[in-house]
Amino acid sequence: MKIQDITSFLETIAPASLQESYDNAGLLTGNPGWDCTGIVTTLDVTEAVVLEAIEKKCNLIVAHHPIIFSGLKKITGKNYVEKTIIAAIKNDIAIYAIHTNLDNVLTGVNGRMADQLGLIHRQILQPKKGVLKKLVTFVPVEQAEEVRNALFVAGAGHVGNYSECSFSVTGEGTFKGEIGTDPFVGKPGQRHTEKELKLEMIFEAWVENKLITTLKAAHPYEEVAYDIFLLDNQYEGIGSGLTGELPKRLLSRNLCSR
Repeated sequence: MKIQDITSFLETIAPASLQESYDNAGLLTGNPGWDCTGIVTTLDVTEAVVLEAIEKKCNLIVAHHPIIFSGLKKITGKNYVEKTIIAAIKNDIAIYAIHTNLDNVLTGVNGRMADQLGLIHRQILQPKKGVLKKLVTFVPVEQAEEVRNALFVAGAGHVGNYSECSFSVTGEGTFKGEIGTDPFVGKPGQRHTEKELKLEMIFEAWVENKLITTLKAAHPYEEVAYDIFLLDNQYEGIGSGLTGELPKRLLSRNLCSR
């Protein structure tokens, strides 16, 4: 298994695009194309953690906090950050940080803390904006359900605790294939009118590439017409902090003992 296979999986749980602007999550040292020999997980990366990885013959460290937060102008070993980076590079150890992106997902770090506390009715404290988009496309009526289902499988159509959400309305589309085209319906050089379905669905921004690839593969037209809109809606499932309720009253000293 390659290191990029592992980091790609982690980013299905907490996409890198969800990290805060000040953060530096992602692969910090190493090559994503390396074969992974083993993984060490840690809260913070130190030189001792790198030495442990070497001893255990693990060439990937997955940390919560990034060892490099801001740019390094010199790497001379004058402090623990530089010593750690030198040790990792000299021994071909990859370091991957999954920080505020993991904090910002409902099932991430805060979610695990809430699990330990037994919290119910959980909500994101400060939901994020700018992480939702809308896809609008136009499909021949007879093929619309096939395209709709493919987009659902690719990750579109989630609204809160509901899935497979979409809106559609029928209308007429026109097009004329020029020389060299091979239209699904109609003839090149002649304007064609087709009964089509306008299909709309919301999706999370980080699945956009997968969604467009799926749309083009499932759609019958040679040239697929679609629009992508960035939404200003807050996304209640992504953001900083988490609130919840205890299922029953609990004394503070008992809560702290959990």
